[in-house]
Amino acid sequence: MNYSRFITTVSAARKESPIRLLTELMQRSPPSLISLAGGAPNPNVFPFKKATVAIGHGNAVEIGEDLMKRALQYSASAGIPELLSWLKNFQRNLHNPPTANYSPEQGQMEVCVTTGSQEGLCKVFEMLINPGDNILLDAPTYAGTLAALRPLGCNIINVPSDQHGIIPNALKEILSAWSPEDIKSHRHSLPKFLYTIPNGCNPTGNSLTAERKKEIYQLARKYDFLIIEDDPYYFLQFEKIMISQLLQQWGEKGFLEHIDRVVEFYKTQRDAMLVAADKWLKGLAEWYPPAAGMFLWIKIKGVSDTEQLIMEKALQKEVLLVPGRAFNINSSEPSSYVRASFSLSSPAQMDLAFRRLADLIKEA
Repeated sequence: MNYSRFITTVSAARKESPIRLLTELMQRSPPSLISLAGGAPNPNVFPFKKATVAIGHGNAVEIGEDLMKRALQYSASAGIPELLSWLKNFQRNLHNPPTANYSPEQGQMEVCVTTGSQEGLCKVFEMLINPGDNILLDAPTYAGTLAALRPLGCNIINVPSDQHGIIPNALKEILSAWSPEDIKSHRHSLPKFLYTIPNGCNPTGNSLTAERKKEIYQLARKYDFLIIEDDPYYFLQFEKIMISQLLQQWGEKGFLEHIDRVVEFYKTQRDAMLVAADKWLKGLAEWYPPAAGMFLWIKIKGVSDTEQLIMEKALQKEVLLVPGRAFNINSSEPSSYVRASFSLSSPAQMDLAFRRLADLIKEA
């Protein structure tokens, strides 16, 4: 695939720093190499020499002096080579993307380690968006994404969704505004990408079905737009994903066993929140059980906008949720929803919080 039409002028003008290229060259060189090139600090003056990291079930990881020096020293821009190699193999084993076997000229899959998904999203958005570009997303969506997009001056087109994610027919109707000639000539107004959280959408907890994913992918091929898949909750799907058998083959057993424990914990937390919601909010609010993630998206009946209810009155009741406005493309647009997180609170705390919320709704 030719990505050149998607890249901004500023991004296309960026070139690799010769100094960074030397850093990567040094990492591939034998120990006998004498380098007077780099401006790296001397590791002998690093304040941390070694560490022991305690992990679950009484195990520990020892980080010796040599590894600590590597950890604190400059590395390749994309990440430490061994980590990149592990992540690439993990992606191949888990998803088997066709581009993994492409040549670099064809658009080979690459992996870049960032300080977190927010930084990764910001880098992608700044690489793709010129002021005035049209982009697609299904709101309500992650507030951090909206905060990153707004300053870039793009036109955000909202694609309707339901409890099963983006509605393909609604997306198709939006895209019908562009003719085959627009697609062929890559008119400036053609949407550049679709941003979506396919599993356990934040804040709604909705997940796209496999069938809908296929329909959306076909529309992306037809209208030549990219799909930015923000998928932090892939492993937090409460319906079992078929990874146990794969783990035995790959050898990443410890990681995925940990994932199994994490999923079970969050599923128990979710179920506790649903019990509390059913106990206190029935008749006062509506919700769907989240398919993944760590949030319950609640519509408050008889309340057109939850902003004042939450930001002012809820604090007086000693309960805090996120008002739905935070997840709208236009943050001043009223929302009758609130987002409740079940990741940190105990079942008893959830029960008390929803009791307080119920009292608040009744007083509104």
